[in-house]
Amino acid sequence: MDMETLEKVGLRGRDFISLHDFSQGELLEMIHLALALKAERKAGVSHPLLQGKTLGMIFTKSSTRTRVSFEVGMFQLGGHALFLSGRDIQLGRGETIPDTARVLSRMVDGIMIRTFSHREVLELAEYATVPVINALTDHLHPTQVLADLLTIQEHKGRLKGLKLAYIGDGNNMAHSLMYGCGKMGLQVVIASPQGYRPDAEVTAQAQADARANGGSVEVVEDPWLAAAGADVLYTDVWASMGQEGEAEIRKQAFAGYQINAELLRAAAKKAIVLHCLPAHRGEEISAEVLEGEQSVVFDEAENRLHAQKAILASLL
Repeated sequence: MDMETLEKVGLRGRDFISLHDFSQGELLEMIHLALALKAERKAGVSHPLLQGKTLGMIFTKSSTRTRVSFEVGMFQLGGHALFLSGRDIQLGRGETIPDTARVLSRMVDGIMIRTFSHREVLELAEYATVPVINALTDHLHPTQVLADLLTIQEHKGRLKGLKLAYIGDGNNMAHSLMYGCGKMGLQVVIASPQGYRPDAEVTAQAQADARANGGSVEVVEDPWLAAAGADVLYTDVWASMGQEGEAEIRKQAFAGYQINAELLRAAAKKAIVLHCLPAHRGEEISAEVLEGEQSVVFDEAENRLHAQKAILASLL
């Protein structure tokens, strides 16, 4: 891996806020870069591509995979990551997002933020003069889906033409899967109950992206219709962080939306199972399937590191 290779990706200085913002070719370049960085890491080869670079990481939502992958990724690329808890910086005490963006931009080379409000990320990017990476909002989770695409590519050898069925809440994961997988030419079917469907505007944008790139996006209510013949089955928790008060209501609404052995049999014979974690065994996914031979959930979790490194190397 060298700087000339990175220059060909052509993303230096860009923000990473939504997969909708990138072309199919740009996403493919990042996936290939992640594959190369992963292979080199496994071979014991390291490249200090970000030597002397610093990433400021703002967290108002707690995290396991996001924090570890970005922090370790910066270290492996020769850079440094600063963990900035909402409790520890002035943003948590009333300093405005524009002021935070302008100050951090004078001290760090990139800003990663994991928060509740998508508007906060957009405002941060508007005022920052360094790349801003959306590591999760209640609206989108693009860094996770880049890792998902990497995982599918590894296990299936291709992306275009595959069918991915997402079973569950039409949340940030559903939104980013529609954007990313549709744009990469997959047939994406989201199965959600009434009242929990994906945002209509996101769905329309994702459908337009998919049509332009040989894919498709559909939202249905029947999980069996979605799962039929699917190459990839995907799910997420029924109650995300901040929705704990709705947990019991959601359990009732999502009864019948579990990925279990019976639903897996409706998918393609060699289908793989994905889950962004953390998982609630016995709710959105059965323990049997999560721990089964068709589950690649922990490969997917590891790939957060390699996908994050590709994002960091491309932008910084």
